[in-house]
Amino acid sequence: MSIQKMRLKRGWSQQQLADASGLSSRTVQRIESGHPGSVESLKSIAAVFDVDFSTLTKDVIMADDSITAQTTQERIAFKRVRRVRDYYLHLLMYLVVNLGCIAVNLLTTPAKIWFIGLTLFWGLGLLAHTLTVFVFDKYFNGQWERAQVEKFLGRPL
Repeated sequence: MSIQKMRLKRGWSQQQLADASGLSSRTVQRIESGHPGSVESLKSIAAVFDVDFSTLTKDVIMADDSITAQTTQERIAFKRVRRVRDYYLHLLMYLVVNLGCIAVNLLTTPAKIWFIGLTLFWGLGLLAHTLTVFVFDKYFNGQWERAQVEKFLGRPL
């Protein structure tokens, strides 16, 4: 049972638990929110609730694992969003530079069309970027890597 559930079961506030355990209310808040507490803090809380210390450490470790999994998922999501953002910046740069080159070419040397080569070669790079971000991303993102590590270690996802 979590510390917060035990506290609420007794009808105590965080301040009352802090006073009873000799800890600061901020320490109780941090531990209840999932941050790891020191061994001494957890022993004090266990003594107040008259429970085994190992019960509290299991709850804290499980909460810590869920926080780690959440931050891993957030990191993967931010990485994905950055990749999409970078793609759109690349596309915008491609359009602006090529429109500028077309304008310069047609205004300065309309007899010799040189912007087509630039547009085509850069377009191939943009196509590769598009495929990487939107088609092959399932093989290049962190979720696939995480799934492979979990599979290798024999742990469920």
